Amino acid sequence: MNQTTSNTIGEVLLEIGKVNRADLDRALEVQRQTKQKLGRIFIDLGTVSEEDLRLAYSRLLQIPIWEKKKDDRYPLIENVPKVFLMANRVLPLCLDNGVLDIALADPQDSLLAETIALATNKEIRIFAGCEKDILASLETMYEGEVKEEDGAASSIEVMEDVEHLRDMASEAPVIRLVNSILTKAIEIGASDIHLELFERSARLRYRVDGVLQELTPPPRELYHAIISRIKIMAKLNIAEKRLPQDGRIKMKVAGKEVDLRVSIIPMSCGEGVVMRILDRTAVTLDLEKLGFNQEFLVKFRRMVNKPEGMLLVTGPTGSGKTTTLYAVLKELVSPEIKIITVEDPVEYSMEGVNQIQVNPQINLTFASGLRSILRHDPDVVLIGEIRDRETASIAIQASLTGHLVLSTLHTNDSASAFTRLMDMGMEDYLISSCIIGVLAQRLVRKMCEKCREAFVPGEDLRQTARLNAGEYLFRAKGCDECGNTGFKGRKCIAEFLCVDDAIRRLILAHKDSSEIMKEAVRGGTKNLWTDGLESVRKGETTLEELLRVSSDTQEEQRLFVPAS
Repeated sequence: MNQTTSNTIGEVLLEIGKVNRADLDRALEVQRQTKQKLGRIFIDLGTVSEEDLRLAYSRLLQIPIWEKKKDDRYPLIENVPKVFLMANRVLPLCLDNGVLDIALADPQDSLLAETIALATNKEIRIFAGCEKDILASLETMYEGEVKEEDGAASSIEVMEDVEHLRDMASEAPVIRLVNSILTKAIEIGASDIHLELFERSARLRYRVDGVLQELTPPPRELYHAIISRIKIMAKLNIAEKRLPQDGRIKMKVAGKEVDLRVSIIPMSCGEGVVMRILDRTAVTLDLEKLGFNQEFLVKFRRMVNKPEGMLLVTGPTGSGKTTTLYAVLKELVSPEIKIITVEDPVEYSMEGVNQIQVNPQINLTFASGLRSILRHDPDVVLIGEIRDRETASIAIQASLTGHLVLSTLHTNDSASAFTRLMDMGMEDYLISSCIIGVLAQRLVRKMCEKCREAFVPGEDLRQTARLNAGEYLFRAKGCDECGNTGFKGRKCIAEFLCVDDAIRRLILAHKDSSEIMKEAVRGGTKNLWTDGLESVRKGETTLEELLRVSSDTQEEQRLFVPAS
């Protein structure tokens, strides 16, 4: 087989003369916009034929080519149903001495091959095939078979047997498959794993840098056994399928301890699972490295070093609020200061900090825990989240009696925190007296420094980004280093509102959040949109990424950002 020095399918197609440089650049631009695989884009654009793509895969991966022949016979494989083979363009070619030959339309999908190996317990040998030939051969292969619906119904009846489920969950292929799903997620830095079941297929997605990415799903036939395996690992009831269940898994991957928070919810087609990965070694508890600019850090550190008052961090779920607060605690920890936290759950263990885990089943709530810890003479108190009036009331009283209180609140921006507390029933004079600052933050994906490229934006983009004529921006290109996404890691953009006398007067007058925000901007507060634009201009992120996380601030662009 001919050797190739290229390392992407596009470069191989260029090398063998099937595309030119303009074709490749066009396909890469489409990939940046759609995140599709490059081979599929070439086919959809009509640039190459399936046979050309098959040849390129063969050369790139050094694997043999499979060509459809009229009289070929194909083996039926246990544990790998037709719907899985059709959905993933997989054709079993031959089974001999424990080795299963398969033709793939996308031979680069290593997880797909691994899934089939785990489901069949066979060694896999991959051939490069054409999608149209694979689908046609599968249709021929399953002609005259019993209706798939009938088979699915009988399969579901078997799966209802709890003991059978327990046995399947304990079998080596299922254990290896679950371990593979978890290990892959941790290796690529995913924060969440989503497993879902639909009428004809399963779905597996990882959330990486805040965005869901779809991977090759496990075979639908093994889905129930996989869920049972996860339940066993999280010490949940595998017989309970009607009610939601929550649990935790502790496991060791590559020599490091990883916690997973497991949530299982019954859906119409089967149970859905989300696993939140708490990899303490992957978290940066350092305000400098979280992406905050120096101007912000000077103001923020001045506030967190005050002896009393309440400091709130706001933003949607997954915006890094807890990480920011822990980074603050890391700077505050010292033998002279007593720090106590009440959390649900305790996400990061920190030396020198007394941490309490909320447990509603024994009536240990945020409010009851907070009421008790105030008798322990703390200097700094961290409350995981202010959710209700009782917690808010005790937190405010604590901040007024000589404690620095840190907490989170679910609001879109910093100015909305005051009206949110009033909605909970807090008095305006207490809010204006105790709150010293509110930080609103979002996480944006950082562009990969190895493959980002500069470009001169068009007039519309230039005006949106408030650029002068001739200034350039950066865009995400995609490379092996960042998994062809163009992004690697995340950083914070922030809006920090310091409560001064002018803000207090507006709170006491029950002014709405937009008026409070206008006053804060006049006093020097930089809103989320403005802070995000600075990151865009520096080439740290893209304007599209900023719009993704801060679309609710479009009005702020008009109200608060002066034209250049």
